Amino acid sequence: MKRFNYAFQGLFVLFSKDSKFLIHSIFAIIAIILGLILGITAIEWLLIIIAIGLVLAFEAMNTAVEFVVDLITKDYHELAKKAKDTAASSVVLASIVALAIGVIVFLPYLIK
Repeated sequence: MKRFNYAFQGLFVLFSKDSKFLIHSIFAIIAIILGLILGITAIEWLLIIIAIGLVLAFEAMNTAVEFVVDLITKDYHELAKKAKDTAASSVVLASIVALAIGVIVFLPYLIK
């Protein structure tokens, strides 16, 4: 049970420290509401849920990398920059995939 406690503490840290995680969560809620309004299929729900999960998970990992790099050094270091930039790029890539999934799922409903 302690593992769940630690995980919830981590979620609290994400929501309190990382405004981008909150923004992604708001977009996730909007996608869920839109899916409910439009009555998307079960397969489309799976795609949306996977997309949301990937973006939030990559954002959490990005935040973890930032914490570790900041723990190791507060000074500017090229490798620290590369670690942070690479972690941030994973969020961008996941977000692009999520956007593509959102367009593929929602656009046909919105065009009708």
